Amino acid sequence: MLELHSWTTPNGDKLHIMLEELGLPYRAIPVNLGAGQQNTAEYRAINPNGKIPALIDPEGPDGEKVVVFESGAILVYLAEKTGKFLARDIRGRFAALQWLMFQMSAIGPQFGLLFRARNAAEPVPEQVERFTAEVGRIFGVLEHQLASGGPFLAGEYSIADIASFPWVRNHKGLGVDINEYPKLRAWLDEIAARPAVQRGMQVLRTPRA
Repeated sequence: MLELHSWTTPNGDKLHIMLEELGLPYRAIPVNLGAGQQNTAEYRAINPNGKIPALIDPEGPDGEKVVVFESGAILVYLAEKTGKFLARDIRGRFAALQWLMFQMSAIGPQFGLLFRARNAAEPVPEQVERFTAEVGRIFGVLEHQLASGGPFLAGEYSIADIASFPWVRNHKGLGVDINEYPKLRAWLDEIAARPAVQRGMQVLRTPRA
């Protein structure tokens, strides 16, 4: 059985969603970030970077245990393992991978910066303004892609959508009016309606049946 070491953050939730979408048997092992569990020697033996998530697959492609950290790498690993949510043809594959990298290089870091700036004990207006502008630009990029490329970021539902959804769904906490982005709002609604996504968003929040 797969072991996912994770927590209730967007980077954790993207893996919760992926595993629920795939229907693979797994055990979600909480790494309480607030309690500093990511810094223990035991966890750093799994992920030397001391971040979540990390995946342990006791039966890798060669039958040996595989350990993968970094959420994007884990998504690619699981897609390769199952042949799902990442196209096999080179155009479709890199269409998904480029948007996965966009989530990791732009969406995650910039959304995180804005959220922290807005919720600082003493917010710095210049920082909030700068990060707000960049997050607005990113929302605009996503809106344009969905308007021109179809209902999902890479044409078909893929790891790019799975990676981005948990971040974009927090638009209210970023002060973003999602109604200004109708294609993105429709994308959010469609993904949120998927039963596997609904299950994934409850992992480590409610007891598993």
